[in-house]
Amino acid sequence: MHTVKHWFNDSLIGQGLVVFGLGVGLNALLHRDEHPAMWLVQGAVYTIVVMVAVALQRRRTSRVTGASPGAVAGLLRKIRHHEVPRDPQERAVMRRLVDDQLGRMERGRRWLPYWLGAMGLVAIGLLVLSSAGGSLGFALVFALFVAAFCAWILWTRRRALNLYRDMRTALRDHG
Repeated sequence: MHTVKHWFNDSLIGQGLVVFGLGVGLNALLHRDEHPAMWLVQGAVYTIVVMVAVALQRRRTSRVTGASPGAVAGLLRKIRHHEVPRDPQERAVMRRLVDDQLGRMERGRRWLPYWLGAMGLVAIGLLVLSSAGGSLGFALVFALFVAAFCAWILWTRRRALNLYRDMRTALRDHG
């Protein structure tokens, strides 16, 4: 199980299989009346779009850190497990990775309230429209989902910031 988990974390093929499975499953759930071949085609399109975005992100992170995408995935795993590398070169790469991730999160902080506000406006708009003659139950479920999703975004952001700040401190202490 341990190596399968690492394979899905490190491998673009593994991540693509997960995205494809989710895409086909969601299409089957939402579009029951369509032919199953359409589910597969739409799942493949979703997979291509997501995997291009992931590959571009990995390439950008590789370029910033000066390490291969596989090495970056290993360093991110070490950051999640609070492991400081013993090799000075690996520590330098990790330091660049941590600085890059913190910088990106700090730059994104400016837009976060606007994104959360827009999601809230969509939920409130759906509630208002549904109260005028639609399904209020669906609107309430959607509003609760949006609220839970916003709370999850804030929680994961705070957790990631703490993780990267702790790793920055640990790297500073190890020289």
